[in-house]
Amino acid sequence: MHPYRIPIWKAAPFYRLILPLIIGIIVQWYNQFPFDFIICCFVGFIGSFLLFQFLAIEFRYKLQAFRGVVLQVVIIFFAILLTWQKDIRHHKEWFGHYYHDSNALLIRIAEPLTEKPRSYKCEGVVKAVYYSGKFIPVRGKLLIYFSKDSVSSSIHYGDQMLINKPLQPIRNSGNPGAFNYERYAAFQQVFHQVYLKAGDINLFHDNVNNPAKTLIFSSQKYIIDVLQKYLPSDKNILGIAEALLIGYKEDLDKDLVQAYSNTGVVHIIAISGLHLGLIYVMLVWIFNKLPFIKRSRLIKVLFILGSLWFFSLLTGASASVLRSAVMFTCIVIGKNFFTQSSIYNSIAASAFLLLCYDPYFLWDVGFQLSYLAVIGIVWLQQAIYRSVYIKNKQLNKIWNMIAVTLAAQVITFPICIYYFHQFPNVFLVTNLLAVPLSTIILFTEIFLIAFARINILGVYAGKMVSLLVQLMNFIIKSCNDLPFSRLDNIYSGVLSTWLLYGMVFTTCYWMLYKSKPMFKAALICLLAFTIFQSVATFKGYQQKKIVVYNIPRQRAVDFIVGNKYLFLGDSILQQEGLLQNFHLKPARISMHLGKNVQKLNGLQQEHNCWQFFDKKIMIIDSTVFYEKLSNRIKIDILIISKNPAIKISAITTAIKPSIILFDSSNSLWKIANWKKECLALALPCFSIPEQGAFVLNIDQ
Repeated sequence: MHPYRIPIWKAAPFYRLILPLIIGIIVQWYNQFPFDFIICCFVGFIGSFLLFQFLAIEFRYKLQAFRGVVLQVVIIFFAILLTWQKDIRHHKEWFGHYYHDSNALLIRIAEPLTEKPRSYKCEGVVKAVYYSGKFIPVRGKLLIYFSKDSVSSSIHYGDQMLINKPLQPIRNSGNPGAFNYERYAAFQQVFHQVYLKAGDINLFHDNVNNPAKTLIFSSQKYIIDVLQKYLPSDKNILGIAEALLIGYKEDLDKDLVQAYSNTGVVHIIAISGLHLGLIYVMLVWIFNKLPFIKRSRLIKVLFILGSLWFFSLLTGASASVLRSAVMFTCIVIGKNFFTQSSIYNSIAASAFLLLCYDPYFLWDVGFQLSYLAVIGIVWLQQAIYRSVYIKNKQLNKIWNMIAVTLAAQVITFPICIYYFHQFPNVFLVTNLLAVPLSTIILFTEIFLIAFARINILGVYAGKMVSLLVQLMNFIIKSCNDLPFSRLDNIYSGVLSTWLLYGMVFTTCYWMLYKSKPMFKAALICLLAFTIFQSVATFKGYQQKKIVVYNIPRQRAVDFIVGNKYLFLGDSILQQEGLLQNFHLKPARISMHLGKNVQKLNGLQQEHNCWQFFDKKIMIIDSTVFYEKLSNRIKIDILIISKNPAIKISAITTAIKPSIILFDSSNSLWKIANWKKECLALALPCFSIPEQGAFVLNIDQ
């Protein structure tokens, strides 16, 4: 360590608090300690820490290090207690403790409805459960889906309704490598969902709403109405404009979003610190010009912070926006009322406050990416910028932007690979072009909203926004279509991501401070990463398995040998698009698969039967095939698909299956009837929509 450099734990003491806080949150989530144990440990360690004050001064000096350890343990158990308390399932008033399928629920609509392809969706708050002959006040949240033919057009924020429809637990798809939606919903304290038709709803309007939420939702609606009035209805334009200004994503085109992600600029349409920083600069400029505000430091600070927080709430208060709002709050207060403190301390302090508010922010992708990006910029940007001297002022500004982009990318790329399995090779070009352009679009949209009442200004501002968004989309699409615009299908597990981060941080430390031990550590991390990836790849070459995927209303089966697979399923899943990218691509990356082949070793087909090594698989999607069978054929796996009009008892006269799979292309009510038949026949069955994807490893 450099003799004149202050260690970060002294320059930024909040780091000594944030690290044990994170440890405690992780420990509680994965271990789920009971409340009594947590309280006993927490009180015990606090008492141990306070006892140090009563020791003789020489003992306090000798045990100073031990006292520091005890303080860290106190913070760990404080975080464990916070995490326990945040989980609504631990509270006796949670509706899940009283609810059964036959119970009626009183629910309040907690947000405006958003339209989906086949339904309307919103979040509901459970107010009461009809239990033991009376309504019991409870609390908790659930997801509500309304059918398009229901009374959803008359349902608004704040309305209450009485329902008596069985709730469904939120489950994962079970597909290998799939997004853990069940855990994501649990972090939002949502564990159930329900699909309602017109006859399931007893609706009554209630005007008792939260005034703050009413203001936020009405402001969102006003902004969306203005944008829809002055911008074309084209999703590629309107969707991007809405997302860029207030984070409204319902009108976004999914393929266009994928193009933004592929080129490394998806942060432009995901409200983040970039947007809040631009708003902050604009607010400072405006309030420094207003004579009655600039004279009072307190009033100026209140106006700036009030505007920043209103914008943060307006955009949905995501973790990345809250992080930026908290950080800017610390910066504004410190800059106006206190001496400048370490930026690292501000970063750690904002993270500490946010995790105390909601410990589950720790798993939020936006939270992780935003903090890593800020740390990268603060730590590396100046070093990168100063490594090259450019005399020309305009080129120097461009180089400064490049340095910022590089600093953020260096620190965030391991976690981006972990979540998105790709690296955008054109990120420098797209960020240099799209970030300044998005800044102009953002300010033009703010001008449009501010002067929307003046029609002529609104028309011309709308045309300007439309042209600029079209230009930005053209740039992104053109870069996305370039050959080798990205490295794709990159596998990275939890351990390999940690090793990659170890290599990144030790390499950066070595380059910045010329530390030989860090250079050795970087080499060790690189070696460990290489070994881990090689072992994972080698194991992939040895695999033989069958995967029946859980994709709503689709049939999808992969026969896998080594890194090759043969796909059997609906043609729409073979096309590039949302279904393939969301359901199939993560699974195939996690299993180290390469390309789809037309012929696979060990697999033979005869009509609707497949012989895969020692397993025999049959797919029935109509009554025609099995009715022609005269002998009772022994089948290892029978897959029923596409809602055939069949009876299980009739099938078993011609086929003797070891297990029956009902795939996701079947209706749930049909699967329920088939399962009853299987139960009566003592025949093993597996419902993929309910139990998740079916994966069978073939013995080597």
